[in-house]
Amino acid sequence: MSALLRSTMLAAARSPRLERTVTRLPVSRDVVARFVAGTTEDDAVRATETLLRSGRFVSIDYLGEDTTDLAGAEATVEHYRALIAALGRLPQADVATGAVRPLEVSVKLSALGQALPRDGHAIAREHAHQICTAAEAAGIWVTVDAENHTTTDSTLAIVRDLRAEFPWLGTVLQAYLRRTEDDCRALAGPGSRIRLCKGAYDEPESVAFRDRAEVDASYLRCLATLTAGSGYPMIASHDPAVIAAAGVAVQSAQRKTEEYEYQMLYGIRADEQQRLADAGNHVRVYVPYGDQWYGYFMRRLAERPANLGFFLRALVGGRG
Repeated sequence: MSALLRSTMLAAARSPRLERTVTRLPVSRDVVARFVAGTTEDDAVRATETLLRSGRFVSIDYLGEDTTDLAGAEATVEHYRALIAALGRLPQADVATGAVRPLEVSVKLSALGQALPRDGHAIAREHAHQICTAAEAAGIWVTVDAENHTTTDSTLAIVRDLRAEFPWLGTVLQAYLRRTEDDCRALAGPGSRIRLCKGAYDEPESVAFRDRAEVDASYLRCLATLTAGSGYPMIASHDPAVIAAAGVAVQSAQRKTEEYEYQMLYGIRADEQQRLADAGNHVRVYVPYGDQWYGYFMRRLAERPANLGFFLRALVGGRG
């Protein structure tokens, strides 16, 4: 996909007007079902059970970001509490592979109040603490998602602070940001869990690599740093070249299979997910759900031409 088209799609992800149009199309919800597990907690739990039975692990994201009021942030926390309680009742919640937890929730700090004009950082930190406390009691992990580059310093500061109490807390680094190689070096210490992805926001060239080859090269450099470190790398990619390189990197670092994992998105390359899991690897599937699926869905379309083509073909067919 050209850089221009990708930028256009990512801009569309932030358009309220286009969101109203797309979300009203009946065919949209049919296509979205490929990438989003559903709109309700029950939908997410059902998808989780299916994945766990297949031998894959799960990270569940309740969709939503950029909360603009405290009540909305508090409602997100309560939703996560309910989700964690439901996941904790699953039989698989008590089954850990070594020190690795099969169940995890992913949270965006902007959904917890990070962008609120007064005390947003402190509010998001307290809300994340509440979610981590509930997750620890249920035997479930938490990973803090990455968002656009303006939130990175605040996000990593909150993660560092919370890891003093919850050392298993994970976070996400985006390889397309120019700073990420240094962040990998700083965060690859004992007990750290870092999900390394390429990045899915439209960032300026001053802070991010824009060329695909540069992003790929940055990813591989960051991956080498994480696998050589003493943390738990989480290799988030669908790229066959990256997956092949990851296999070489973990072997070179003499890592055992319980010392790293692959991660992929719900509905994308499910056959490859299963192949890796059947080969004895830890594979975690990122499972999003909720009513606020539009922004997530548009970023998935922007990432791969095949996703966009799939949507356009369905749209044309739905109008026929």
